[in-house]
Amino acid sequence: MASLNVGSLGEYLREQRRTAQLSLRQLADAAGVSNPYLSQIERGLRKPSAEVLQQVAKALRISAETLYVRAGILDEKERDELETRAVILADPSINERQKQVLLQIYESFRKENGFATSADADGTDQDASGDAGVRADGSDDGAPPTRKQSAGEPFQGEQS
Repeated sequence: MASLNVGSLGEYLREQRRTAQLSLRQLADAAGVSNPYLSQIERGLRKPSAEVLQQVAKALRISAETLYVRAGILDEKERDELETRAVILADPSINERQKQVLLQIYESFRKENGFATSADADGTDQDASGDAGVRADGSDDGAPPTRKQSAGEPFQGEQS
C-alpha cells in the first residue's frame, strides 16, 4: 500500500543521487547506511525511517522535509511551514534576535490568515528564548531591552 509513495521516493532519490554525480556506494557511505539497503530504498522495496531520510538528505544536500513528503511522513503544507522556518534559522546574515522576530512575524501572519501556528500547538506565544519580544507590528511589548547597557548608562526611556 505505501509502496507507491516509497517507489516515488526511490525514483526521486535516484534522480537526486545522479544529479549530485554520486554512485550508490558513495551516497550510502556518506549517509551512513549500507549499500544494499540504499539500493532497496531506491527500488521501492524498503520504506526508510525519518532518521535515515534525514541522513540521506544531508548527504545529498537537499531538504529532509522534501524527502519526508515524498515518503508520506509529512504533508505538503507542513513541509512549506518547516522549510520557511529552516531558511530563516539558517540565514547567517541575521542575528538570533532578528531570526526570532522574523519567526514571530511569520507566526502572526499565519494566525491572521487562519492557519494554526506552532505557538498555538504548545500553548505559548513566545519565541524559543522565552522572551515575548517585539510584536509583529514592530512595537515593543515591554520586554527588557536587548542591547547591553554600559555601566552608568541610563536605560532607554530613563532620564539622566
